Amino acid sequence: MPDQHYDPDQAIAGTGMGGTMDLGVDEAETLEKKPSGPDGTGPEGKPRSLWSDAWRDLRRNPVFIISALVILFLIVISLWPSLIASGSPLKCDLSKAQEGSQAGHPFGFNGQGCDVYTRTVYGARTSVAVGVLATLGVAVFGSVLGALAGFFGGVWDSILSRITDVFFAIPVVLGGLVLLSVITSNTVWPVIGFIVLLGWPQLSRIARGSVITAKQNDYVQAARALGASNSRLLLRHIAPNAIAPVIVVATIALGTYIALEATLSYLGVGLKPPSVSWGIDISAASPYVRNAPHALLWPSGALAITVLAFIMLGDAVRDALDPKLR
Repeated sequence: MPDQHYDPDQAIAGTGMGGTMDLGVDEAETLEKKPSGPDGTGPEGKPRSLWSDAWRDLRRNPVFIISALVILFLIVISLWPSLIASGSPLKCDLSKAQEGSQAGHPFGFNGQGCDVYTRTVYGARTSVAVGVLATLGVAVFGSVLGALAGFFGGVWDSILSRITDVFFAIPVVLGGLVLLSVITSNTVWPVIGFIVLLGWPQLSRIARGSVITAKQNDYVQAARALGASNSRLLLRHIAPNAIAPVIVVATIALGTYIALEATLSYLGVGLKPPSVSWGIDISAASPYVRNAPHALLWPSGALAITVLAFIMLGDAVRDALDPKLR
């Protein structure tokens, strides 16, 4: 069979999403069909991509706007908590233990006489840091393994599937009690490492299924026939079309990881004093909830709002990226 000369002008195949794709080895470019009306064009009449359509939908979604504003506020106070809390979360006065709201201390004091407002603000830093770093670790590690298994298949795919089955069989809370109870470090890294250890199988399966679906498309098969390497197929043709489900699941999982950190800290195996964490404060306030309910309600409310914001954001992103809902 004679060698085929690659001609980018001839390497055009349908994307299956209303457009065409240049299957060049040196560049991949989506050439959408000319829009039939104003809904298919962006500014200056240019065709919109899936991502621009998703952003257009998100900007009109009140759920996305509200959750994004809440998350932006959490990020700001996580980076600069002193903007809205001038005191120290570790400064306590036992003479004010369990006292209610008063001037300069709107949330009152906990059982150790610490300002609940200041600890609630500073607790956001720990929760957001654990959630973001754990999600990045899970997304990178799980996506890479899942994408490779889905692309190459065969024995490696079978091995990865059996490994993920083993990790799915481990109860998360029980696993945390066993693994973290033997670690004496008082930093966030053991908690982050534990979440990554038990969280990557979920993203791995999502990435694997998405890659298996994407690699069946005609433009991928045409690029393979024209001599594109495996790395170019995976990185330039498959990954951009398979990453949307991973982003959605990772966004929703971020909220659950924040809740998991609080749960582990509440049980005494996550973060430990003098670290500032919503889980630690909830645990410390539980024994005297009748005498000082404010010490329990404020960190619990902050935790619930944070988790809900990330879940709502993930739902909004899913609705925007799901072609079945268009």
